[in-house]
Amino acid sequence: MTPLRKMFACSVALVAIAAASELAEACTRVLWNDNGYAVMVARTMDWPESTEPVLVAFPRGMARDGGKAGGDVVVRDNALQWTSKFGSLATTIYGIGTADGLNEAGLAAHMLYLNAADFGPRDTGKPGLHAGLWAQYLLDNAATVGEALKLFEGIQIVMVEAKGHKAKVHLAIEDATGDSAIIEFIGGKPVIHHGRQYTVMTNDPTYDQQLALLEKQDFSKPASDMPLPGNVNPVDRFQRATYYKRLLPKPKDEREAAASILAIARNVSVPFGAPYKGFGIYNTEYRTAANLTEKRYYFELTTSPNVIWIDLAAMDLAAGQPVRSLNPDDIALSGNVTASFKPSKAPF
Repeated sequence: MTPLRKMFACSVALVAIAAASELAEACTRVLWNDNGYAVMVARTMDWPESTEPVLVAFPRGMARDGGKAGGDVVVRDNALQWTSKFGSLATTIYGIGTADGLNEAGLAAHMLYLNAADFGPRDTGKPGLHAGLWAQYLLDNAATVGEALKLFEGIQIVMVEAKGHKAKVHLAIEDATGDSAIIEFIGGKPVIHHGRQYTVMTNDPTYDQQLALLEKQDFSKPASDMPLPGNVNPVDRFQRATYYKRLLPKPKDEREAAASILAIARNVSVPFGAPYKGFGIYNTEYRTAANLTEKRYYFELTTSPNVIWIDLAAMDLAAGQPVRSLNPDDIALSGNVTASFKPSKAPF
């Protein structure tokens, strides 16, 4: 089969899978762990309404209850309890959990939608952790991807609902060494893809199916005349992110590194007015990026003209320090906003 016919056949398969998927949240995560400068990661958050994002800096020593969501008890029997070992910066979602974040050890976590997610029936013999706190649990307790994966042993992730939406999610994690893992629950069982090679992630179909489809395309030598899908469904975004990440030049400083990874995130963002079924027409709400080497976190609200960033290493995250937060929905915010965080009540 010629390269062009091979590309066409693969594109037909991708379109068929995209049409069969019941799409919902259309997020994308891209890890850049081979640039020779710093481990960089970016993600988009796409949703049919505001997720009410707030940037929250959590100190060490936070007592957590994995059974409570926004003050409501959602895991009634044998809820997981813990005290955080690491301070972290989180982008919260609906005030009940963490959608995205970075801890002081350089571990980052990103929660994305997966229609096929199934955590299985509740097993009260295992401590239960509601899905909204899944990412935060790892940020609180792990310094590396390896440590994070060990934390799953003996606990159970439990479905939670907010604003009428179930947390059908999968998780991407990476650390300052460039290690990476994609964690999905399919049919009640964990499916883990662990390795530095797992750098791009979107939504449906399941990750093993997306990897199988990607094997039918050769992005090792991306060229300007290579046919590239341009729609906003997950499989199209998966291919575009993979293609453009291969083209990124080696950065000479953080300014270039952050600009490069955010450029990929913008390329796979969903424009205002893009058509979807299910939830209707929706767009990218915000984008984040993180420098895991230098512990810097970037945030870009799509309705704001500016990128803001936080130096996690400059924050006092010692146990006993107050929780601090910042509402990013302010067009006056620009640049380094580390000093703009104010003491606040912990959202969870």
